[in-house]
Amino acid sequence: MIELTPLEAGCAALAVIWFGACVGSFLNVCIYRIPRDESVVHPRSHCPACNRLIAWYDNIPLVSWWALRARCRHCRARISPRYILIEALTAILFLWIWLRFGLSAETLVYWLVTGGLILGTFVDFEHLILPDRVTLGGIVAGLACGALVPALHGQTVWWQGLLQAGLGAAFGAGLLGAVRGIGSWIFRKEAMGLGDVKLMGAIGAFFGWPGVLFTLVLSSFAGSLAGISLILAGRQQWQGRIPYGPYLALGALVWMLGGAAWWEAYLAWLTSAG
Repeated sequence: MIELTPLEAGCAALAVIWFGACVGSFLNVCIYRIPRDESVVHPRSHCPACNRLIAWYDNIPLVSWWALRARCRHCRARISPRYILIEALTAILFLWIWLRFGLSAETLVYWLVTGGLILGTFVDFEHLILPDRVTLGGIVAGLACGALVPALHGQTVWWQGLLQAGLGAAFGAGLLGAVRGIGSWIFRKEAMGLGDVKLMGAIGAFFGWPGVLFTLVLSSFAGSLAGISLILAGRQQWQGRIPYGPYLALGALVWMLGGAAWWEAYLAWLTSAG
């Protein structure tokens, strides 16, 4: 990890925030276009209401939404707060990762993971699908990163990192696939989408089997809590329309940002207790 002076660290933090916001702006394009089978690079960004192209000064992350008062300059159609939410969320998470892992290969990998999880989360919330670009693409990227950065899995040799990534992907997809099969048999209907199974495979490729177990436990708890809250709030109409992918993404993010340390502390406690 490269050491920086306080001034350099401050400038780097601002650069990371801006970079994260720009990535978030691109993720907004992907979230809107990918479920509609549209290209994410052509045409240029445009208002979905009037189709007018958006000028560069109306497309500045974290600025233009406020400057335009959340309305298109031309037709005055409302701009969803989701746009600035994703820009801010991506910027915050990118900064958090950089502060935790510094200027390192792991940081670049975790930025990639974060972008994929945000993309999958918001597509799943709106369309109840997880794009293969996130799930299958995540498995391929996880395998590649395991070989290129074996330290992700506590290894030093490329083939050992690749092996651990492959085992993690198989364990993640296999475990959630078994849960899906058992749940479908019990409830006599599809318990979860196949996209969730593929997403867990991608999580396993990046974080290994411990990350899979942690993600499964935390996502199940968070999903159950959300479902119970909706029922208590009298919103039974949402039953069956609560996607599981966002909770898997939450579990993976928590693991990445500190869950691994909690897991190691727990294992150390078990060892000392035994």
